Amino acid sequence: MYVTISDFIKEWNREAMLTQNVLNGLTDESLKQQVYPEGRTLGRIAWHLTASIPDYLAHFELNIDGVENTESVPTLAKEITETFKEVSSHAAQIIEQQWTDKSLEQIQEAFGRQESNAQILMGLIKHIVHHRGQITVLMRQAGLKPFGVYGPPKEDWIHLGVENPPL
Repeated sequence: MYVTISDFIKEWNREAMLTQNVLNGLTDESLKQQVYPEGRTLGRIAWHLTASIPDYLAHFELNIDGVENTESVPTLAKEITETFKEVSSHAAQIIEQQWTDKSLEQIQEAFGRQESNAQILMGLIKHIVHHRGQITVLMRQAGLKPFGVYGPPKEDWIHLGVENPPL
């Protein structure tokens, strides 16, 4: 759990960078990829991940502007990646400006539970990680090589001297 805002910001920046690397691999065509016909598209998930950051923080009493036109998923991957970069950077600044280390101990209602602000921030990171995982699966289904987040994708194991990657 986070004890200082600095602890959170370090992890936030790392996870944002990893997410940015994943999003940078999207193509305009890949945004249409779905797991099943009624399911969200890859573009919808990537846009949700991006647009939900300020909404999530605003819900917990941080003063942050939301993303405009969240219902309309961009058709250009570049628009999603650029927006994510701006939003993730701005979110870090807002948290640093508006919360203190002591703020992390404060308890709020969060999705029907009482949670500390530190837990709430952890929930934000988990939300991004969850959707980032969905994005990498859909990228693979769209024929794209996903960025290796916590380890290399199968195509990069050969560079590590492993011809048959572990299952």
